[in-house]
Amino acid sequence: MKILVTPTSFGKPENADARKLLESFADEVAYNDLGVPLKGQELLSRLEGADGYIAGVDYITAEVVAAMPESLKVISRYGAGTDRVDLNACKKRGITVTNTPGANATAVCELAFALMLSSARNIPELHAAVQEGRWPRSDGMELAGKTLGIVGLGAIGKKLAIRAAAFEMRVLASDPYLDAAFAKNHGITAMGLDGLLENSDVISLHVPLTDITRHMINGGSIARMKDGAIIINTARGGLLDEEACAAAIRSGKLRGLGLDAFEQEPLVDSPLKGLPRVVFTPHTGAHTAEAVRNMGMMAVQNAIAVLKGEFCPCVIQ
Repeated sequence: MKILVTPTSFGKPENADARKLLESFADEVAYNDLGVPLKGQELLSRLEGADGYIAGVDYITAEVVAAMPESLKVISRYGAGTDRVDLNACKKRGITVTNTPGANATAVCELAFALMLSSARNIPELHAAVQEGRWPRSDGMELAGKTLGIVGLGAIGKKLAIRAAAFEMRVLASDPYLDAAFAKNHGITAMGLDGLLENSDVISLHVPLTDITRHMINGGSIARMKDGAIIINTARGGLLDEEACAAAIRSGKLRGLGLDAFEQEPLVDSPLKGLPRVVFTPHTGAHTAEAVRNMGMMAVQNAIAVLKGEFCPCVIQ
């Protein structure tokens, strides 16, 4: 039995136990030798003869799925998102797809909060100024008493809401599948997206990238926001129209942006680069020792369960 593993995080010490489990189960384990997300033939050539595939953020298009080997039974996503996986094509081929929901929720939530604080208090710019020998005065914004709008109240959004309450923030949430009991228990006000945009001082995005959510933050939605709002995105880059966000930063409509995900990754060029009050991190939300360990072990356990014909609670389809 052969299993291909493409997430580069499997090379980290935190995933030693996951590698050991996988290598004790499979006859052959092939790892990503390119060190980048795979696409097209570079992915297909490494999948040859594989029974299982633990996938990072590779480009698993319909064309790639159609050309995958007949032996392949499972694609086990290392992470929760599946926007680069053509699920319909996998279903037609009879390939089971799993993910690791919640495994990195704390890590992403904590980065989202760090970006909120950094944007509200201009921390990166002030740090750079002090490093350069300057001693500026900058009026920041307190989070206490402000309204946080969470778009997508899933595992990450729920953790963010709990932390926001500790900072004395009012919390709004927009989610078509809202957990009403959780919202009630934690004093969260549910409302539609337009209402959330109009009433929030800080907006944090925690939704998957789909045809519906692509560029959900655009010129029109920004116009509905409060003057001086902050947007945080630790989900997917395509959720924001970067041109529209850049224009809003230049005009002062938006106070700041805290971004961990981008339409182009790595971020070689963007209209947001070089602008003040924009904080970047390199899609690192899930990159904590704890999250790496959790995702790695869960991805391996999912793949093994499917290949052994056992129940797997993380099957997407």
